[in-house]
Amino acid sequence: MRPASGGTLPLEEREREYSPSSCIGGNYAPHLDEYAWRSAAARQGATRHLELSYGDGAAHRLDLFLPAPTHTGQPPPLLLFIHGGYWQELSRASSLFAAPDCTGAGAAFAAIDYTLAPQASVHDIALECRRALRWLHRHAKELGFDPQRIVVAGSSAGAHLAAMCCLRGWNGTTDLPNGVPAAAVLVSGIYDLQPLVGTSINEALSLDPAGALAVSPQLLCLEGFPPTVVCWGEIETSEFKRQGREFAKALKEVGAQHQPCLEAPGRNHFDVILDLARPGTRLGDATWALFSSLSFTPVRRT
Repeated sequence: MRPASGGTLPLEEREREYSPSSCIGGNYAPHLDEYAWRSAAARQGATRHLELSYGDGAAHRLDLFLPAPTHTGQPPPLLLFIHGGYWQELSRASSLFAAPDCTGAGAAFAAIDYTLAPQASVHDIALECRRALRWLHRHAKELGFDPQRIVVAGSSAGAHLAAMCCLRGWNGTTDLPNGVPAAAVLVSGIYDLQPLVGTSINEALSLDPAGALAVSPQLLCLEGFPPTVVCWGEIETSEFKRQGREFAKALKEVGAQHQPCLEAPGRNHFDVILDLARPGTRLGDATWALFSSLSFTPVRRT
């Protein structure tokens, strides 16, 4: 276990630093509205779209978008997206905005729901996300994508959950198959949850120091972590940037980092994720470079 990361701050400063909207004047509702309308457009414009269950729980649902079939017969890779919202809000319904970029490039895209806090603990939410990943791998061939080329991605709390999906042998839980996921894209994440203890964010999470440690990938064994892109927006708090830099450094130490960590110019905590699969953006190009390392060449649009 690696030592806790630095950056211990007084409570008032932690409240501000872990409030991502503090950098944009406090109102992030317009960004959530954009997630929603872009996702609705993605769903409406899809030609190959499925709604599926990965478990028995009410929140164990996912949306899957598939690209047009190709003449090669080779199944496409999958980008699996896990939404943020401090483990307490948002859903897959507003997390579909990257689907058109993925299917247009010849890749599949999925977004999952999970039980939100306080109805579920962060630990149990991580287990649900790992269950969804395991289910998608098991059913990949019948659904029409490559089980060995699943890239998991997430934003904010979703980046934390995506990182938890990459841990091997975590907490004695059922492990994921070898090579699953094949890679990860982590955007504006928190990888050490200890600074949240005592803040208002923790009211719904009920994390104590031991519980925060148990779900902090920064502080857990990262051996076997897949190739990873770590990114954040230029307009973010110093703590979100520090968390990203320190996690990227830890991944580099175990040989998992695909490239230097990225700061997306002009982007904030909420709009940087819109570039996830968008060609010509720093994050989007890094995502497709990661897919290229998995022997996938995105379709060029004319």
